[in-house]
Amino acid sequence: MPTLEKNIDADDGKGRDYICSAEGASIHCESLRQKNSCLTQLWRVLPGEATKGESLVKGKLSGERTETFFMSRGSFCPFFASKEKGKELHIQPKRPDLKSKKGADLMTELKRTPLFEVYKEYGGKTIDFGGWELPVQFSGIKEEHEAVRTRAGLFDVSHMGEFEVKGPGSLEFLQKMMTNDVSKLKSGGAQYTAMCYENGGTIDDLLIYKLEQDHYILVVNAANIDKDFKWLEDHLEEEAELKNLSEDMAQLALQGPAAERVLQKLAGEFDLQSIGFFKFQNDVELNGKKALVSRTGYTGEDGFEIYCHPEDAASLWREILKAGKEEGVLPCGLGARDTLRFEANLVLYGQELSKDITPLEAGIGFAVKLNKESNFIGKAALKEQKENSPGRKLVGIEMLDRGIPRHGYPVYRDGSKIGEVTTGTQSPTLKRNIGLALLEAQHTALGTEIEVEIRGKRLKATIAETPFYKREK
Repeated sequence: MPTLEKNIDADDGKGRDYICSAEGASIHCESLRQKNSCLTQLWRVLPGEATKGESLVKGKLSGERTETFFMSRGSFCPFFASKEKGKELHIQPKRPDLKSKKGADLMTELKRTPLFEVYKEYGGKTIDFGGWELPVQFSGIKEEHEAVRTRAGLFDVSHMGEFEVKGPGSLEFLQKMMTNDVSKLKSGGAQYTAMCYENGGTIDDLLIYKLEQDHYILVVNAANIDKDFKWLEDHLEEEAELKNLSEDMAQLALQGPAAERVLQKLAGEFDLQSIGFFKFQNDVELNGKKALVSRTGYTGEDGFEIYCHPEDAASLWREILKAGKEEGVLPCGLGARDTLRFEANLVLYGQELSKDITPLEAGIGFAVKLNKESNFIGKAALKEQKENSPGRKLVGIEMLDRGIPRHGYPVYRDGSKIGEVTTGTQSPTLKRNIGLALLEAQHTALGTEIEVEIRGKRLKATIAETPFYKREK
């Protein structure tokens, strides 16, 4: 349990110290690493939610801008403060002393993308995200979110993993490993799918790109690269070759209604309109640099994901932002990426999906083809679950009382716990306090009143329709 002590810097256990400036008090916490630890005396302050009179690196504790924060792997928590009755504490992050062995060791443990040195040029503020030092924001989460919804934003997603599968047995192998029907995928097409354990629990959700006959690229979540590769490797019996290309590829994502117009300036004579949704083109020249360009994304907006050589990533980043300057394109961080995907009801592994949550429970049954001939791993368990109807269901919730639902908060109905929140925030687009929650299925009808426990109080909410946001086409 975190405690308040005098003149002690708070250390989150990962090399970032936090200092309070109220009457010399500081936060002291032994560790913030434990998954879903309830840090009841720590409060999260998103820098983008500060008022104009507040510094973006000094979040002020007041009103709706503060919530108890449940820690989980991959969560980003740029600013913490602790609250005592009658006091307001200000806090700002302090970089570790890289001259000290502890500070240097902690920072060198974090992986970095080829764009790491470029972040500082654009004011990027980095955090530890699943073992990667990545930007949580550049100009501000709300500003970046709004840019993607109305213009366009550029993300560095080079931390994602890429595997190559090729050889005459590739399709047979992938059909065995994936829940979707890979045989339906044509060259130049992309497919969303999942991998499951025998019991139906989710190993990961991922994309498959079919380059040509018997040649595929898999794009997996960064935190699952090692786990996924070992799982695939351990089950490879077919005549196919599996290779980890993660360190040989960088990935940028340009998302928003102006994305095509901006990227076309770099694509020359190649017409980006020829790339349909969930389609791609390999070896597209962007200002002379070859890249695989796909019309996919994780924001709910139109846009492109650009796979390039690591050595080309920095120059492409600069060139895209330069080409989009007049359009108001902004560099964007993890904070906006999370709020954007959440509004569009796009699931996040580790929150809406896990080894304990099946694809059917998480609402991605469209990527589970139980009628395909191949007996993919987990098929029997998922078939039984579908026939009997899943006992749990991922649904949208909207707060009726004043409060913001956060990951891990328990949900109740008629005094009994029926599940918990997987993701929640105040929607930057809708200005409403909303969330996703995994609940017992019998309590998930639209309009059903429920309660979310926030800071020890059960506050009223209702089951709401998803997606919360859907772009106009």
